[in-house]
Amino acid sequence: MSEEEIRKMWNENPMFKPRIEKVVVNISVGKSGEPLEKASKILKDLTGQTPCKRKAKKTLRDFGIRRGEPMACIVTLRKQKAIEFLKKVFHVIDYKLPKSCFDEHGNFAFGIKEHIEIPGVKYDPEIGIFGMDVCVSLNRPGWRVKNRQRAKAKIGSNHALTPDETMVFVKDALGVEIV
Repeated sequence: MSEEEIRKMWNENPMFKPRIEKVVVNISVGKSGEPLEKASKILKDLTGQTPCKRKAKKTLRDFGIRRGEPMACIVTLRKQKAIEFLKKVFHVIDYKLPKSCFDEHGNFAFGIKEHIEIPGVKYDPEIGIFGMDVCVSLNRPGWRVKNRQRAKAKIGSNHALTPDETMVFVKDALGVEIV
């Protein structure tokens, strides 16, 4: 489908227009202790939410990683907080995303090498510099019916998001150029 056809479909039926379900921000440190606490502080300052720590799934002796040891911290943002965070973060990547960032379900992800590039963040020598992954999940209104606990129902395949529709939505709603 072309961009014009996609926009026309959204205008005719608003239930087809995608929306941002959630934004997950992940800082993977690789070890527990002080570095993980610093990364957690950075995420809390950037997002205004308390990060959740994630544990290692396997023991890797070569890297000194034990199973169950905290390795990373994540924050899930929804609704207006997610949009505000994305607008700040897209400034770092110059509002450009490659097509390879988009998956077949209409989600996309990208990375930031240094958190100090985000506007409003100053370098603190005590904390250091961390990179982060930003994963954005999109869906259509009504998609929740498929995954909810009570009264689940099947959703037709034409209600699933395609990468093309996601790219058009990101261009229109967030002003990001797809390269």
